Amino acid sequence: MISVVIPVYNGENTVARAVESALKQDAEMEILVIDDCSTDKTAEVLRHYMDTQQISYVRNEKNLGVAESRNRGVALAKGDFVAFLDADDFWLEGKLGAQLERLKETGDVICSTARRLCCPGSAKDGQIIHMPGRITYQELLGCNSIACSSVLMKTEVAREFPMACDAVHEDYLTWIKVLKKYGTCSGIDVPYLQYSLSTTGKSGSKLNSARMTFGVYRKAGMSLLQSCGCFIRYAFHGVWNYYGPAKRQLHR
Repeated sequence: MISVVIPVYNGENTVARAVESALKQDAEMEILVIDDCSTDKTAEVLRHYMDTQQISYVRNEKNLGVAESRNRGVALAKGDFVAFLDADDFWLEGKLGAQLERLKETGDVICSTARRLCCPGSAKDGQIIHMPGRITYQELLGCNSIACSSVLMKTEVAREFPMACDAVHEDYLTWIKVLKKYGTCSGIDVPYLQYSLSTTGKSGSKLNSARMTFGVYRKAGMSLLQSCGCFIRYAFHGVWNYYGPAKRQLHR
C-alpha cells in the first residue's frame, strides 16, 4: 500500500484537486492530509471527504512548516511506500502504478517523474521538465531534477531521512542524503506531475532560491570549497537551460 502525504496551508482553492488526483490513481492507498493550521476554508473543503475511509485529516496544533508537516505524515504512514503531493499540485492518472513498476524493475528506493509547469499567463505555462531514466548522486549535486510532488519512495527510507530546515530547499537536501547512501533515483519521463509554479513562495525569487541551494550543500556536510564547486555546477546548469541550443532555437 502507498501512503500519500499532502501537506496544506490555506489551500482551499487547490487541495480538493490534489486529493481527487490521488483518488484516481490505480494503486491501493491511504491519503494523509496534514493541515498546518490553515486559517481559510481548507478544513471545510476537506470535510466533504471525511466519509472516505481512504482519507485521514490531521491538523497540526501549531504551525510546523511544510518539512515537519511532511514528516508527520510519514510518521503516521501505514504503507510500504510514501508519495508526496503538495496541495497546489496534482497528478495525472497512472502515476503511482507506473512508479511501482519502475521501482520493481530497478530495485531503487526512490522514483521521480517528469513534470508539466502550470503557470497561467506565463511563458512557462505548459513547459515540460524532462526526467532521465536514472539519476546518480553526483548528477543530483549539479541540479535538483527531483520534484517533491513527483516522488514515490520506500517509507522506511523516508523515515531514515526526514525532511528538515525550511530555511533551505528541504526536499533537495533529503534527496541528496538518500542518493548518497542508496546510489540512484529511478526516473519516468512522463509528466505525471502537474506542477504549480509560484512566484510568491520561498523559491519564487531566483536569488533566494540560489541562496537556499548553497545552504543545502552546507547542510549536507560539504566543506565550503565543495559547496562552491557544486553551486557553480548548479549555476552553469541553470544558465545552460536558459541559453542552451534548445532555447536559442526556441527564441529564433
